[in-house]
Amino acid sequence: MFNWGSRSKPGDQPTDKPATQKAGDAAEDAALAHLQRAGLRLLERNYRVAAGPSRRGGEVDLIMADRDGTLVFVEVRARASGSHGGAAASVTARKQQRLIYAAQHYLMQHATPPPCRFDVVAIDGTALQWLPAAFDAE
Repeated sequence: MFNWGSRSKPGDQPTDKPATQKAGDAAEDAALAHLQRAGLRLLERNYRVAAGPSRRGGEVDLIMADRDGTLVFVEVRARASGSHGGAAASVTARKQQRLIYAAQHYLMQHATPPPCRFDVVAIDGTALQWLPAAFDAE
């Protein structure tokens, strides 16, 4: 049975994972630490929502609150190197649509949604780049 709007809270400990998922978790950990040093506060991690019983919906890697109250939906992308366009280039239009879908679902919790933005944290090898307001929801 699928849990609509499933999410991981800070401190949740998953069980055994494949190497690619462990690498993704490490990238998210690095991005989270970087954003927290910049003053953002973690609200949710790995917020997922389905589009239907057998259709993929969307996932937001990190949902953060900025100091000014802006809700920040963060996509974390990591690549071993910058070849083939790099991590930032891997956030395709389809991926953006899925992020927006999940963000809209998350925002239904708010009677009056706060200002929002979509950031990308791109990690190519050991180089981390934070791209605030990387794309719009339009």
